[in-house]
Amino acid sequence: MGTELRRAAALGLLLTTGACATNPVTGRRELSLISESQEIQMGKQASAGDLQRVGEYPNSEAQALVKRIGTQIAAKSERPNLPWEFHLLDDAAVNAFAYPGGFIFVTRGLMSHLNSEAELAEVIGHEIGHVTAKHTVAAMSKQQVAQIGLVGASILSPTVAKYGDVLGSGAGLLFLKFGRDDELQADALGFQYSLAQGFDVREAANVFTTLGRLGGGGGRVPEWQSTHPDPGNRVQRAEQRVAELPAGALSNTKVNRDTYLRLLNGMVFGENPRQGYFRGTRFLHPDLRFEITFPTGWKTANMPDAVVAGSPDNGAQIQLVPGQGTPTQALQGFLGQQGIVVGQSGQTTINGLPAVIASFTAQTEQGGLAGLAMSVSHQNTTYVIYGIMAQQVASQRGAEVEASIRSFKPLNDPALINVQPGRVEIVTLPSAMNATQFLQRYPSTIPEAQVLIINGIQAASTLPRGALMKRVVGGMGS
Repeated sequence: MGTELRRAAALGLLLTTGACATNPVTGRRELSLISESQEIQMGKQASAGDLQRVGEYPNSEAQALVKRIGTQIAAKSERPNLPWEFHLLDDAAVNAFAYPGGFIFVTRGLMSHLNSEAELAEVIGHEIGHVTAKHTVAAMSKQQVAQIGLVGASILSPTVAKYGDVLGSGAGLLFLKFGRDDELQADALGFQYSLAQGFDVREAANVFTTLGRLGGGGGRVPEWQSTHPDPGNRVQRAEQRVAELPAGALSNTKVNRDTYLRLLNGMVFGENPRQGYFRGTRFLHPDLRFEITFPTGWKTANMPDAVVAGSPDNGAQIQLVPGQGTPTQALQGFLGQQGIVVGQSGQTTINGLPAVIASFTAQTEQGGLAGLAMSVSHQNTTYVIYGIMAQQVASQRGAEVEASIRSFKPLNDPALINVQPGRVEIVTLPSAMNATQFLQRYPSTIPEAQVLIINGIQAASTLPRGALMKRVVGGMGS
């Protein structure tokens, strides 16, 4: 849990006077509403917020690989002078994305699904292509920030509204979605950039095959399919690009499969329960030793600095955030915001923990609000939990909001406290075998179908002696 998310304030910039500019990739003149300096500033703000909210994966070698490949490609692109940055996010979602100005992110979830440096280069090149062709600028100008009911309307203060778009979009990141033509152009640019750096672009088809086999997954950011709509058969297009290369174009290219896979050994796979996890309607945090139960049917999200739940009708939301000082001081910090009228309040005990609780109302441009806020101390840490409801749903939602807030309690079950994340383990096959034999000899704690996907193989695949293969050990499925 950390500092407040800084979001890209792009909308005001879009009102500036439009001007024509030359697209760096196509060479065509086109209308541009955003200058390059504005583009960079937007990307820098959004990038900083994501790094605060999610954080980088703590593996310096893996971070260095992402940065090395990205820096090399960007230096030879059509926009080498942008302040390019490349980051590996500590997130389970399988995704990579780009912000305007050259800020590129890859998730550890994506890295664990790829099988070579050449595949990683294709993905990073694709994201660089979105920036060099100014797709991110065009998408940013069309992007509408997702909102969820009353909280998304920026009620009360930034403290309350901070997570207004989290549940509607699946993450707090400002993700851009690209059209069919942009995706196809980025695919072609990624292919071109990867080949220019000496990577074997025959691996490009593997990337799209793997991504196409994936279903929805966990994570605090959206999956690739959400941010990169599939414009058609990418596998066939990638294979066609290879077929059109001149003879000898691939003679000295590199794949770097084994070195890449060894880098993945020990990488966290899937959600990391040490950062908190859901079990049904219960949210449990093993490191901080607390749990809270949210209403049945509500949308929930675990962020690094908050846990959020929203009602199906978007009329109510519950947030748990860290507080400053004693419970009384922390609650006063929330209730002291302009526009809040405090009702009944007093000290109490919640499941054996000292707490302060108060009801409140507020008036906004969107209408009246009712709410309940509680601050509680647990293991020398103060938490503030508040429920906010539109007045028209307060009578319907009030009881379940209060029950949820009062459900906060210590987590004492060792089985729930001692959970560990799953991790990638790289094994070397001692002899040739088929995929079924591999699955039987080296069992994983994830479904067998998922093991096939992360290895880029099919059930009928034959695997040579000495091949490095992934399995997943440990985790909540063990």
